[in-house]
Amino acid sequence: MLIDKYNRQHNYLRISLTERCNLRCTYCMPEDGIPLRDRMEFMTREEIFFLAKTFVKLGVTKIRLTGGEPLIKKNFSDILSDLSKLNVELAITTNGVQLHRFWDDLLAAKVKSLNISLDTLFPEKNKTITRRDYFQKTYENIKGAVERGFDIKLNCVLIKGFNDDEIIDFIELSKSQNIGIRFIEFMPFDGNKWDLSKTVSFQEIIKKTRDHFGDENVTASNQGPNSTSRNYRINNYTGDFGIISSITNPFCDSCNRIRLTADGKIKNCLFSNSETDLLTALRREENIEDLIRTTIFRKEKERAGLPDFNDPDFSSENRSMIQIGG
Repeated sequence: MLIDKYNRQHNYLRISLTERCNLRCTYCMPEDGIPLRDRMEFMTREEIFFLAKTFVKLGVTKIRLTGGEPLIKKNFSDILSDLSKLNVELAITTNGVQLHRFWDDLLAAKVKSLNISLDTLFPEKNKTITRRDYFQKTYENIKGAVERGFDIKLNCVLIKGFNDDEIIDFIELSKSQNIGIRFIEFMPFDGNKWDLSKTVSFQEIIKKTRDHFGDENVTASNQGPNSTSRNYRINNYTGDFGIISSITNPFCDSCNRIRLTADGKIKNCLFSNSETDLLTALRREENIEDLIRTTIFRKEKERAGLPDFNDPDFSSENRSMIQIGG
């Protein structure tokens, strides 16, 4: 098992397949985009599988494929098929635009969990935040995923003054459908014009929910030992909602996640600006198992050791979200 100096066990690997995406979400992609790089700088299908096998050997039991947008990776189906041969739980995080092309592949690989990004229920607002016009296709694919029995979570990044008035509308989606809504606090990444005043806090979300539904009707829901979200359920609703509060109420004490970027680098934390280059070591035929163990052991206690977000001198040198993999 991969253990850090705070005795946290790491068994959950997030692999970014690509830095590219078919959307241009404002909180994820810098307005001017990101520079395109030579494909030799990124992991091949074979390298992804080799590294995944290595992590599984070291105790990883769950792998989530992310991006960019993983479904636009040209050999996505092949990579998924490779990984399905490992003894792990497979999951996908996607913007949902291309899901209809891969139902058979996902079912064949026994993928059960889909996290789908959707930040508003209004097509015009969706066009504003994604800088693209794919709302209807995404919404149809969400319904298609529900019909096929996938475990669905809708990831909604809340930004004050933009979509925080839709919190109740999103929760209502869970009334008669087994959907989990996950409200995510707006976080600082390169090029997304973050400032703390745009963040809708954990406390604000809970207050708005309790004010609307009544304290007695909002109850704590099932939460795993390594959950990133604080989960709740409205009494008699089929689904639930949760809050991922990396800024105002972090969950670092139970973190079990490892991030592998599309160019083969380990990031110990979403907020970390330090990385370990596994891909170069692999191509040099170096001992990557020791490199992985050492990297995980050095993990910081909380939010990559960053100062408090309320600090007026706060700054974070980091990749843009699209280059990290969420």
